[in-house]
Amino acid sequence: MSFIPRNLQVEKSEHAESNDPGIYRLDILDFIDKTIVSLSGDLQAISLGIHDHPELKFEEHYAHDILTEYMEKQGFEVEKCPFPDLDTAWRATFSYGIGGRTVGINSEMDALPKIGHGCGHNLIAVGGVAVACALKAVMQHFKISGRIVLLGTPGEEGGRGKIILLQKDAYKDMDVCLMCHPSSGPGLSVSFGSSLAATGLAVEYHGQIAGAISWKGRNALDAAVLAYSNISTFRQQLKPTHRVHGIIEGKKWPNDNYPSMYCCSHIGLAVPDYSKVRFSVRAPAVVELVDTLEHVEACLRAAAIATGCKITYVPRYPDAPLMELWQNKILGDEVGKVITHNHGSVEIEKGTPGASTDFGNVTHVLPALHANFAIPTVPNGGNHTAEFTKAAKTPAAHKACFAISIALAAAGSRFLLDDRFFADVRAAFEEDRKKGQGFDGWTPSS
Repeated sequence: MSFIPRNLQVEKSEHAESNDPGIYRLDILDFIDKTIVSLSGDLQAISLGIHDHPELKFEEHYAHDILTEYMEKQGFEVEKCPFPDLDTAWRATFSYGIGGRTVGINSEMDALPKIGHGCGHNLIAVGGVAVACALKAVMQHFKISGRIVLLGTPGEEGGRGKIILLQKDAYKDMDVCLMCHPSSGPGLSVSFGSSLAATGLAVEYHGQIAGAISWKGRNALDAAVLAYSNISTFRQQLKPTHRVHGIIEGKKWPNDNYPSMYCCSHIGLAVPDYSKVRFSVRAPAVVELVDTLEHVEACLRAAAIATGCKITYVPRYPDAPLMELWQNKILGDEVGKVITHNHGSVEIEKGTPGASTDFGNVTHVLPALHANFAIPTVPNGGNHTAEFTKAAKTPAAHKACFAISIALAAAGSRFLLDDRFFADVRAAFEEDRKKGQGFDGWTPSS
């Protein structure tokens, strides 16, 4: 039995023969396949449990406990709370032999407000576990020296958890890091597209409250509306590959029950004195964010000048932006060979990516791969929809998850064994670093 989803085949690969010279160590690949098949029942049960207990960023206590308990049973050394102030982060490690390289793996766990696991993090969680357990079995069976580090990474959805983990040196001992992520599609396919670099910007407008004598006030709501309108006008000058989107906030006062954006004279408050706007800015690469951020800031300042309000910047946490993904080409090629060998397809993502992820920051620190795998979904049922939540618990979704886990584990085993492969992976990373130099950060004007 194999968990390569034959019912989701795109077409048979021309390299699918058993003596395929493009596959490194077919004996290891076959062993990995059988290992993940043997674990699949338990892993699917864990995934469905996480799916049925959706938890928001940094509140993933159920997922934390069920995953760490399972890793302990699998013979890993588990640290249930290794990082201060991150109660739901965890680390499972396994070492074999003397020396060797370290393969890092990530398991995400958090859900989305209201719709639950609409990004399929239940699959990412058990995908990481599958890769780690398969690599452990390979190291023991084939007597391969090395180390595995599986990180339980909380708060990807809006919490930038991996950036916090980077700041806490959670990745410092890894030589490479692997993870998978589900996406929408009719059947099995794998892509290694990039993501958008992103950062946030929030400002508060402080005016002068006024009632009937409105001309004595300074309208902070007007400032927010102007800022939003300025940004909308600026979008005409944005590159098609850039994104700016945001919202207006307000506050309540003792004498009314309405946010500032709804206040008007008939409820006794003609001119509100406070508003807040929050915007996200995205670009294909972090080096491209600076120019767009400066234009956005100019739009926000102009609104303050026009209304006579004071503008203050809300500190952004964490300060680091979300970096674009640097997909390691050598690792991607290796995973692609395995998927193609087993009757799947590999797609090179074209056009402008739409998502952002904190794993992008990891790829700027060490060689890494964020393998996107499609699960069967209904039309318009992509990530962050209720339809995707339903799709993320189906048997077909789990088959696709285990298929990509097999390919990632195969790439990880080659990384441990093949010195030339390791050198090529490092060389590809260094090449990406040369291309990506030039971002010195951005600080708003005072």
